[in-house]
Amino acid sequence: MASDSKMTLPCYKSDLIDLCIRSQILKFGTFTLKSGRVSPYFFNAGLFNTARLLNCLTDAFAQTLVNDPDIPQFDVIFGPAYKGIPLATLVCSKLASLDDKFGDIGYSFNRKEKKDHGEGGGIVGYQLKGKRVLVVDDVITAGTAMREATDIIKAEGGILAGIVVCLDRQERTTDGEHSAMENCRSEYQVPVTAIITLDDLIVGVPDEALKEQMKEYGKKYAPVSRQ
Repeated sequence: MASDSKMTLPCYKSDLIDLCIRSQILKFGTFTLKSGRVSPYFFNAGLFNTARLLNCLTDAFAQTLVNDPDIPQFDVIFGPAYKGIPLATLVCSKLASLDDKFGDIGYSFNRKEKKDHGEGGGIVGYQLKGKRVLVVDDVITAGTAMREATDIIKAEGGILAGIVVCLDRQERTTDGEHSAMENCRSEYQVPVTAIITLDDLIVGVPDEALKEQMKEYGKKYAPVSRQ
């Protein structure tokens, strides 16, 4: 694990972490996760539910897309239903306000059920056929939702360019030695990036006791690549 004493976070990361703490999107305590693991922190992306919170989140997404050298070229931002829908639309708009070169970037999202009337189909927004598609979502856990999204993109004739999520917990899956992010990179052979990681959270959290708890949790469940 990276040494937090030697790290300085970009403003968009530190601002996002600070806002998450103040808004209790990021909570500390004892939390039993779906995996059965007992975590000292819990990140609830569903609480990005006001204009102020969404503005900070989508700014962080947009800054990541602009500044991260691993982000590939893309034509369309795709948000998987449901949590990815506001992310795709707002990040697309935010990008255009940052740089004119993103003015023609499209956005799209899927319907849970295809329409059989009107324009029909299962995609709303920019059509994906022949386009380089970047997926945005809140988090990758087991990878099931991301697999559904990539299957949709393939079925629509799109080309998966990369995946960007809000948080990478940097821990191995319950049934393997690698993290969900690492599994996605291996399966899809595209860049998979997070705005913030467990390492970033450790740097951004002001309380030293909490830092130590998060470090210990990270060590306990670290994927092979981090051991």
